[in-house]
Amino acid sequence: MELFIFLAIIAITIFFSFFYIVKTKEAVVIETFGKFSRIAGAGLRMKIPFVQRIAGKLNLKVLELPVTVETKTKDDVFVKVVISVQYTVSSGIENIEKAFYALDNPARQITSYVFDTVRSEVPGLELDEVFEEKAKIAMSIEKELNEVMSSYGYTIVKSLVTDIDPDQKVKNAMNEINASKRLKEAAREKAEASKIQVVAIAEADAESKRLQGEGIANQRIAIAKGLQESADDLKQAIPGTDAMTVMNLLMVTQYFDTLQEMAKSGVNTVFMPSNPGAINNYSEEIMKAMIGADVHSNSRKA
Repeated sequence: MELFIFLAIIAITIFFSFFYIVKTKEAVVIETFGKFSRIAGAGLRMKIPFVQRIAGKLNLKVLELPVTVETKTKDDVFVKVVISVQYTVSSGIENIEKAFYALDNPARQITSYVFDTVRSEVPGLELDEVFEEKAKIAMSIEKELNEVMSSYGYTIVKSLVTDIDPDQKVKNAMNEINASKRLKEAAREKAEASKIQVVAIAEADAESKRLQGEGIANQRIAIAKGLQESADDLKQAIPGTDAMTVMNLLMVTQYFDTLQEMAKSGVNTVFMPSNPGAINNYSEEIMKAMIGADVHSNSRKA
């Protein structure tokens, strides 16, 4: 009975050793007496026990390999460049066979080529250019890897430069430079705003003075016209009145009008001894000065 059970177990084991299951996005390499025989795809598969064996399995999914490379830029700044390489086994039995047998560790191989490419590209660039040419570096890595890894049955799907990390002191210096530039720009803008404000104030002041001058000129013209009309009215009202009498009368009127306005304004005013009769003296002195100036000018011309 025990022998029967033992033989049954052996028979069941041998029976199930004929079959194996391959998962989706996976390839199984089958060898016959140690020699490559075939590639088995996804599903329930069969092999001959003790004659054929499963040599290994390959993942057909897109794999991601992060690689960190430390190198020096053209301006002697050490940076760590982080690259993400996405790769997969190329389709086709021949490529799967190459991928399984050609390389013992494809990830290590890819890492070596990434190091080589980055250390040949970055030293020719300054730190700022490394940040600017990030896409170019990634394309160079992708091109180099595709040329090499295709012969081993692998396809490079995408290569990305995910990070560029300079030394912390360099970062601090870059931040200070950037802050200084921004402060300089802010000072320049503030100075420009002050300049615009000063110019605007000056233009407004000039316009104000121009308008004030025009106002004063118009006021004087109006006063002159008013005096002329007043003189004409007096001449008509008092026939035979000469121009000097009319002028004296107008000046007396202006004198009392000024006193009245000053009294209304409530301003404390100190009056010097004076009388309306002094207006004649003022008028005579002004006329004499004008006549004297005219005589002096004529004598110089002669």
